[in-house]
Amino acid sequence: MKRDRPTKLLEKRESRRNFLKKSAAGVAASLVSGCSQENHFFEDFFKRHYKELSASDKERIFRRIEEKAERDIGVRPTIQDPQPIPGVKFVYTLSLSLCNGNRRCVEACVRENNQDRSTPIEYIRVLEMPIGSMNLESGSSRYEGEVPKDGKFYLPMQCFQCDNPPCVKVCPIEATWKEQDGIVAIDYDWCIGCRYCMAACPYEARRFNFSAPKISPEEVNPNQGYLSNRLRPAGVVEKCHFCMHRTRVGKNPACMEACPTGARNFGNILDPSSEVFQILKYKLVFVLKEELNTIPSFYYYLD
Repeated sequence: MKRDRPTKLLEKRESRRNFLKKSAAGVAASLVSGCSQENHFFEDFFKRHYKELSASDKERIFRRIEEKAERDIGVRPTIQDPQPIPGVKFVYTLSLSLCNGNRRCVEACVRENNQDRSTPIEYIRVLEMPIGSMNLESGSSRYEGEVPKDGKFYLPMQCFQCDNPPCVKVCPIEATWKEQDGIVAIDYDWCIGCRYCMAACPYEARRFNFSAPKISPEEVNPNQGYLSNRLRPAGVVEKCHFCMHRTRVGKNPACMEACPTGARNFGNILDPSSEVFQILKYKLVFVLKEELNTIPSFYYYLD
């Protein structure tokens, strides 16, 4: 008899936990119990999915992350976990008429989200494209010199927070999922680094951390979200998350605030008075690779 999907997922999670428990048994035999370091070891080893954690579990984990950051880099962050706002569905709109390729959005995103400074692991790519072409292979994100250039237009790309996200479907352990406000989240503690999601994403929006982010203490943003810009461990996938630690408390994404041309707009598509609602209603809008039926929450438009 065919089993339903929830049953299979439950068995999948249980098999992962059983594997961890069996593996830990051998390690535990060599440890002397009782010290806080060993308690942290077991808590890290028997990690539970974010969606399974109680409020007290989260508070304990947040404090441990803050203490570890203070020990490792000399900066104690504040870890928060703002929840989706009822009645809100976030979308992003971007004017290709106004974007001039200055890449201030990229710089602001790197700073805000504690991204590695030693490698180009940016969440936002701005493609310099030849006018008249939408062939992404013809674009370059490593252009130099003054902008805008004659005969070129600029196409910023990041995670589009798809309503039908292929990245979520291929994750073997549910380490990534769609939130109620439209944001596709990642549980960094649950991600096993298989990179199936990277292969599935048609927009090349996800990045893999081959090492922990390298950031000088004075550059660390201490205002951090558990599912967003906290310092990530090595071996996990990360991406744009619409700055959920900001947007869920009423602020705009860092990239939007940094845009000097006003090309970026962000807001609640369920609010008829919002600017994004008006843009989608009255402007000529489109999404990339519409034929794939990913249903992005990131729209481009022309003035």
